[in-house]
Amino acid sequence: MTFFKPLLPGATLLHRLIACAGAGIGIALTMVVCAGLPALGSDLPIIVAPLGASAVLVFAVPASPLAQPWPVLGGNILSTLVGVAAFDLIPNVEVAAGVAVGAAIALMSLLRCLHPPGGAAALTAVIGSAGVHDAGYAFAFAPVGINSVALVSLAMVWHRATLRSYPHRAMPAPLPVTLDPADIDAALADMHESFDIAREDLDALLAHAERHAAGRRR
Repeated sequence: MTFFKPLLPGATLLHRLIACAGAGIGIALTMVVCAGLPALGSDLPIIVAPLGASAVLVFAVPASPLAQPWPVLGGNILSTLVGVAAFDLIPNVEVAAGVAVGAAIALMSLLRCLHPPGGAAALTAVIGSAGVHDAGYAFAFAPVGINSVALVSLAMVWHRATLRSYPHRAMPAPLPVTLDPADIDAALADMHESFDIAREDLDALLAHAERHAAGRRR
């Protein structure tokens, strides 16, 4: 049915099923790994909610720039630190929440680790439980950092076992692209949009399209 057609280009039912299985196993094993560590303190979870969103990216769209190891680790940990700082410095929780998410986006963008769940991690540090607030900056490392490292490590094993690339590396183009790279940059500037695809993958995609077009013209 068209209604169930995958939203992402190139996705298939098999890819979705593999992603579902990987995310389920990844989250479960992350909890098992973190549960075996020393007690994190009262009222602290062994896994934080933003990891569910991280799992969607890491397992469902492993080629996305937002799903690579550095964005997952840096995005979650640094954003949590920002959230803790906002809670400590701003007495109004509503203002602190807004500042935390906005500042987290700015920091992730500057450090090339933009990761959407990072916004949730920053917000969690502001509106979380008393245990989260008592943990302070340590909350960014345990459980958030430990969770992130475990999830990324498990994702690497899973994708290798299912013959997928993670961390993602763009496949080299089979033929030179007839378009100049500057033309692609100009087109992206014209559209005023950000696309969930790495620059190298876009070049490779256009090169593959050129190859198929050349074959059709023969």
